[in-house]
Amino acid sequence: MKNVSILILETAVIEAIADPHYIFKAVNQFLQFSGKEPLFNVQLVGLTKEVKLEGSLYTVHTEKLLHEVDKTDLIFIPALSGDMDMALHLNQAYIPWIVSQHQRGAEVASLCIGAFLLASTGLLDGKRCSTHWNSANDFRNRFPEVDLVDGSIITEENGIYSSGGANSYWSLLLYLVEKYTDRDTAILASKYFAVDIDRDSQAAFMMFEGQKNHDDAEVLKAQLFIEQHYQDKITIADLADSVAVGRRSFERRFKSATNNTVIEYIQRVKIEAAKRNFESSQRNISEVMFSVGYTDTKAFRTVFKKITGLTPIEYRNKYNKQEVGSQLP
Repeated sequence: MKNVSILILETAVIEAIADPHYIFKAVNQFLQFSGKEPLFNVQLVGLTKEVKLEGSLYTVHTEKLLHEVDKTDLIFIPALSGDMDMALHLNQAYIPWIVSQHQRGAEVASLCIGAFLLASTGLLDGKRCSTHWNSANDFRNRFPEVDLVDGSIITEENGIYSSGGANSYWSLLLYLVEKYTDRDTAILASKYFAVDIDRDSQAAFMMFEGQKNHDDAEVLKAQLFIEQHYQDKITIADLADSVAVGRRSFERRFKSATNNTVIEYIQRVKIEAAKRNFESSQRNISEVMFSVGYTDTKAFRTVFKKITGLTPIEYRNKYNKQEVGSQLP
């Protein structure tokens, strides 16, 4: 029997508590239906007997207090909500317990921006991690020693797991079901819960808004120029000259401030503009390509798929509700 401890954190997202509880309880039933013994002892664990969430809209009753759990096998850290500084402060008491249990062999899984509490334990230092794409900049600023993987649905390293944004955590739940049981049970769970199995990227859902939470005025000026002139041909040399900074120094400062090279930033701004076109217009692929400053079809396709995980036509067919005519594939 595997002990699964779902932490009832202050300011936790209720779904990120209920869903892992639901799926592992359901897997126990699947196993019983097939003549096997249930595998998971699933418990809601907290600091108090009850925790009020989402402005007291929900009250979650814990089954075990933290100090009553001597040893567990798998810990779930649910997604947090609201002000992150406050959320981390309210849940500090969990940190030594998580570290102690991991040292005793427990695996730890964070769901969505539960990664912020996981990173606060120090267990992620020097390791890879996923979180919601919209929180990536904040995460990097708080935890520079953690290797945040952009766009990843799941990361795993030495018994520590993390998942990407929002419903991406279902992919991690299925992954852990397969790890602890078998492939057939994971497929059954994916069908039962109507969740795609083996999805590995949240890139198609990411909206690029630029990383401007820094104090480098020259880099910020260059970013604004790129975003206002994405339809033009923009060179690194021209950008460096426009802010009166040497090219090598400009490239170094730009990367340090934004976590992107200049070329990566230009590409991401152009592709974000292309995505908006595909979502809201009936332009064909070539028209959109030219409108964001690309003239080479192959180059546009390659960069678009690298950033979004989809080809241009796949993206348009997925996110544009209007009828799609014959397009360049």
